[in-house]
Amino acid sequence: MRMELITNVSEYEKLAREKLPKMVYDYYASGAEDQWTLRENREAFSRILFRPRVLIDVSHIDIATKILGFDISMPIMIAPSAMHKMAHPEGELATARAAASAGTIMTLSTLATSSVEEVNSVGPGIRFFQLYVFKDRNLVRQLVKRAETAGFKAIVLTVDTPILGRREADIKNRFILPPHLVLKNFEALDLGTMDKTDDSGLASYVAGQFDRSLCWEDVKWLQTITPLPILVKGVMTAEDTRLAIENGAAGIIVSNHGARQLDYVPATISCLEEVVTEAKGRLPVFLDGGVRRGTDVFKALALGAAGVFIGRPVLYSLAVDGEAGVRKMLQMLRDELELAMALGGCASLRDITRAHVVTDGDRIRRARL
Repeated sequence: MRMELITNVSEYEKLAREKLPKMVYDYYASGAEDQWTLRENREAFSRILFRPRVLIDVSHIDIATKILGFDISMPIMIAPSAMHKMAHPEGELATARAAASAGTIMTLSTLATSSVEEVNSVGPGIRFFQLYVFKDRNLVRQLVKRAETAGFKAIVLTVDTPILGRREADIKNRFILPPHLVLKNFEALDLGTMDKTDDSGLASYVAGQFDRSLCWEDVKWLQTITPLPILVKGVMTAEDTRLAIENGAAGIIVSNHGARQLDYVPATISCLEEVVTEAKGRLPVFLDGGVRRGTDVFKALALGAAGVFIGRPVLYSLAVDGEAGVRKMLQMLRDELELAMALGGCASLRDITRAHVVTDGDRIRRARL
């Protein structure tokens, strides 16, 4: 398929599957165990319907927004995902340039194949740094300080990964980082490579390095070592929302880790409203997981999200066409969001309300009346 014939984000996945080595594609694409949550992340969006309004002036659509005080062009940002250089030789550097060109935020993974310093070197851009907490807390301090020095604007603390979920495709493939690549943030610390195992090399790496004792007190501890705002990624319940607020989080990302950790948890879009309701506007709530259309973004905003983060579509578009692919993918989502807003009767993001969508819960409540 010629690049100009790609008309939606999902088409990048089909092309990436043809282009990438099986081990790499399976790593990017697969979920945990039965992959029920992986499917549900997408299907739950399809059960949310619109209640469009008409005869509203939509001659100008404004989707610019402000995230943690930073002006961005749209409420669509790039989620952290590991090892972009498995998809394309320029890896995270191409992704960073594409995000900056689109005027939006990129989140760099701890397990990136480009370092925080290398990503900073590509030029201006608003970037967040995703943090896994390692057993060696001095290493964590160093990582956070390096991200600060490199101009990153926030820490995204992933809290749903004390150990790695059971990803059966990675086990079958004996997944390991290809030998020509390293985890660049750890290159000088002898932690940049993975050992071969009879299991997933990444699962063994995580088991050996990640701190399973991570708890809410550590959110407070992070605030003592950095002035950067801390977003907590992996919250799915009202109970944990309360704890995130009590422990000083600057924001919440409703996430099930792309359905790669615990299978049979709900889709993130199904959990969003519970978290938003509990947050009561005290901090912004974001969402990742399953977003493939501008209509998905609209639905998340209608249910209270301040914005969404995109994961797999970044990797697929990067694999297919490098930086240009990521730019086009972001532009397609932007165009689709603007179209959904125009047809839904919303000229700006603040016009999008809960009344613009109908969920399964709404239908059940109405049936009981």
